[in-house]
Amino acid sequence: MKQLLRFPSSYLGLPILLTCGITMLTYDLPNGYFEGIFLLAVTAVTIMLADRVLGIRLPEIAQFRSRRYVGTRDAFVALAFAAVVILFCLLDLTLFPIPLIDNPSSYATMEGGREHIRHVSDMCWTLPPIGLLCARRKWLRNTLVGIGVVFPIMVIDRNRIFASLFSFALVIVFRRDEARPLPWKTIVFLALTGSSIFSILGTLRSGSLDSVTLPFGAMYRAAPQGVKWLLLYISAGPYNFGALLAKHYVNTSFLINQIIPMSGSIATAGTGIPLDAPNINVGTEFLPFLLALGPIGAVAAIVVLYILLLWSVRRVRPAASLFPLLIFLRVSYICVMSPFAPQAFTWTNVGFVGLCLLMQVFAALLPNRNATGAAHAGAGNPVTGSLRSISSHSFQ
Repeated sequence: MKQLLRFPSSYLGLPILLTCGITMLTYDLPNGYFEGIFLLAVTAVTIMLADRVLGIRLPEIAQFRSRRYVGTRDAFVALAFAAVVILFCLLDLTLFPIPLIDNPSSYATMEGGREHIRHVSDMCWTLPPIGLLCARRKWLRNTLVGIGVVFPIMVIDRNRIFASLFSFALVIVFRRDEARPLPWKTIVFLALTGSSIFSILGTLRSGSLDSVTLPFGAMYRAAPQGVKWLLLYISAGPYNFGALLAKHYVNTSFLINQIIPMSGSIATAGTGIPLDAPNINVGTEFLPFLLALGPIGAVAAIVVLYILLLWSVRRVRPAASLFPLLIFLRVSYICVMSPFAPQAFTWTNVGFVGLCLLMQVFAALLPNRNATGAAHAGAGNPVTGSLRSISSHSFQ
């Protein structure tokens, strides 16, 4: 399991392949719909084969444990960033209706400046990994983890719930002692918690599944309501991808609106897009490219996303700054979620990567108090001073 997590394709090719398989089992696909799903599956397999050839891997999992962030300049900057995120979470809950309490349909209402506040509060998924890696006090660590999970529930944001739990679980696995087994109980608990919350929030946001008219297969019809929500969410993206490819539908506006800020809405709900079920309007990361540029454009988008993933993996080193790890957590998550909705080729994602790079530079410019203290402590003892200097350099 730990070795599998070192492969970049585990975060992109494998999820695409699995969702395509689940889609095949969930629906009795109409004629022509299989071609789009087959295109996604073949591209995913190609990426997994390329992974073997290129040989780019994350560092050995055991090496992550050698890096300590508590008390470092990275931790100081990251905790300050976390404080800003928490402030915007409080503003979101204070200035606007709370969807979980007031009105579930208000989760999509972004008027009155809420959209701008949400750009920052949406980064609440960073709070659990920052808490685990940077907080010295247990109460602070638990607070950061708690806010990172509770806030998405309050605003009925299923995507942020998954992002928080994904980053939380991945950091736990990376920091686990090699001599100890994986914390399967914790991982299973997080998975069940995320699935349960997702099903409940799905019911609150969209109501009953009885109104969904899609060609479901026997496996879906026999599943419980909560499992149906998961199957529908996992399979709807590839299904819509295959459906719109089969219908030869062309529309460049969605891609233009996605990559050019303030040019228009990227929402498919209420538009003329010929979805089989208008209320099931999720698509893959690559659907806008399919609609604008055809199958070649969709495949090109997958390849570019894979290159971005490789770049983030190459930047993660055991002795590196904290912020490349945050970039990897973000990129790996959007790769895992690529069969569901566009998140990679957006300005908010580019902004987060740029912000992490700026925080890394800012942290490097701060005075290194540990190194300064080590130099003063070792001034009268060359041997002790050298050892402390080496230790400080190794962990800063």
